[in-house]
Amino acid sequence: MELCHSVTDLPLTEDEKAQIQQRLQVLEIEHHDLDEVIQRLDGTPGQDRLQLQRLKKRKLLLKDQIQKLRDRLIPDIIA
Repeated sequence: MELCHSVTDLPLTEDEKAQIQQRLQVLEIEHHDLDEVIQRLDGTPGQDRLQLQRLKKRKLLLKDQIQKLRDRLIPDIIA
C-alpha cells in the first residue's frame, strides 16, 4: 500500500522556515497597523461604515493567514 503525502506534510527546510517567518512578520505588522486604524476610525463620528467593514474583513483575513503560517511552522505532534 502506497502512502500519499502532500507537500505540507514534508518537513520544512531552514530556507522555507525563514521565508515563512519573514512573511509572518510582514502580516503581523499589517494586522497591527490595521487594528490601530480601525480603533481610530471606529471612534470617529460619521465614519464611513462600509470602509470600516472592509478594514475589519481584511484584518480577519490577515489573522487567518497568520494562523495558517504559524501552523506550518509548528506542525501537530502525532501522539
